[in-house]
Amino acid sequence: MSAELLAVRGLRVSFSTDAGPARVLDGVNLTVGRGEVVGLVGESGCGKTTLARAILGVLPVPAARVAGGEVVFKGENLLAKDARAMDETVRGHTITFIPQDPYGSFNPLFTVGSQIRDLMKWKSPGRPRRAGRSRGLPALLRRYPGARARADRERVVALLRRVHIAQPAAALSKLPHEFSGGQRQRLMIAMAMLPEPDLIIADEPTTALDVTIQAQILGLLRGLVKERGISVLFTTHDLGTAYEICDRITVMYAGQEMESAPAESFFNAPAHPYTIRLLESLPRPGQPFTGIGGEIPALVDPPGGCRFHPRCELASDACRNLRPERRTLSPGHTVRCHHPRLPA
Repeated sequence: MSAELLAVRGLRVSFSTDAGPARVLDGVNLTVGRGEVVGLVGESGCGKTTLARAILGVLPVPAARVAGGEVVFKGENLLAKDARAMDETVRGHTITFIPQDPYGSFNPLFTVGSQIRDLMKWKSPGRPRRAGRSRGLPALLRRYPGARARADRERVVALLRRVHIAQPAAALSKLPHEFSGGQRQRLMIAMAMLPEPDLIIADEPTTALDVTIQAQILGLLRGLVKERGISVLFTTHDLGTAYEICDRITVMYAGQEMESAPAESFFNAPAHPYTIRLLESLPRPGQPFTGIGGEIPALVDPPGGCRFHPRCELASDACRNLRPERRTLSPGHTVRCHHPRLPA
């Protein structure tokens, strides 16, 4: 695996509810190497989006509480940084975000160009960096120097052309409704690329698109990140999408990570019973559909040990009482299971 860029270690996040605290993330571990596309796979409600928000530092306050762990990015624990430092140097700068919904991601009342200009005013790589509680004018009152604005516009037009937006200079004067869903997602990809980040978090960015457009967007994103050496954390519930774009995949279940492996090993030699059942549930021509019996547990009072044990045919007393330690099966392939399927 390439050199480590992001390491989430033992992250625990809970949400306050009327029924009590919901333990949404329970000691989650995740790594993303430099230039690597890592898929974060799991059913709805497994904690994928909460993990992405925790990395970005945008968990809802006061409902969410980080109960433990750390998020180490480029050697620095982001959980120890204050909100202003995150805004000035990390969020939207070295880490950017591609949202799930290309239709609701733009303000419908302003042109695409004005919205991209606002982004570049605060997030342009040519903007002077101010770490921590720096002195000077508040962000909203800072000038956008003309020379930098012109240089930024040239970069915007060039990148829009690279993501296959026709007549990019003219496109900047259009309103969002004048673009199709696929074009809007291309615009979102360009906006995530413009600050020249080290890491992009893509939160199921093709879910709202039809299958043909999905394939185009995945190919475009894959080509751009490899061309520019950017890392991507790609959250999805679609294993087919993960197969198309990811170098490595981590699967989550009910707030715990179960298995992490290079894509080839993940699909050809899964070790955790949940991963195996997840792959077996994929539709196959001429074969009956096989689901996973049981229900996803509630997170207010989750089961002890491995959270998958109520639905696992191999569950033992150890599974019910003790969360498994991570076991390395081969380089880059780890699993948390007392009874994994071992490689032949």
